[in-house]
Amino acid sequence: MIFDLVYRNRSYRRFYEEKRLTRAQLIELIKIARYIPSAGNLQKLRYFLIYEEDKCDLIFPHLKWASYLKTWDGPVKGERPSAYIIISAPVNSPKMVAIDAGIAAQTILLSAVDNGFGGCMLASVDKQEVQNAFSLPEELEIMLVIALGYPAETIVVQDVIEPDKIEYWRDEKGIHYVPKRKISELIINY
Repeated sequence: MIFDLVYRNRSYRRFYEEKRLTRAQLIELIKIARYIPSAGNLQKLRYFLIYEEDKCDLIFPHLKWASYLKTWDGPVKGERPSAYIIISAPVNSPKMVAIDAGIAAQTILLSAVDNGFGGCMLASVDKQEVQNAFSLPEELEIMLVIALGYPAETIVVQDVIEPDKIEYWRDEKGIHYVPKRKISELIINY
């Protein structure tokens, strides 16, 4: 069961934009994320929910989508996410809060897949522009942005053939391929 969730939890970058996610759906994701482990149980993470179409349009230009796809600037109108969650933490938080943010993001994405939609974790964000656009408190630093929606793409996971070729890619039909290292490469004492 957990394998199936993890396997289906891909970095989706194209969505059925007209199929909107609701505030209630996003709150359900945060209800689950609030139970993650937290370094020192400090629970420093804070979440900002974006689900209105005009607000989604406001954040979109400040996100970078796929560094390996050099000629792709991100999803076109109609294929953009229908919601976002900004994960932030107080500026002077301990370094371990970055790990908390990763755990929270993965938990949110697994929960999204379990609920029939998906998303993409984005760390390449113009944080100051997003901070300004949404009047986020200055004492909070953006850690990650999660883009969410109903996926409109096919993703194929395949074994890495050449050790130095790990870049994801798309074929002429738009199918997204993600190479993953073999288990024998990952376990030192395999």
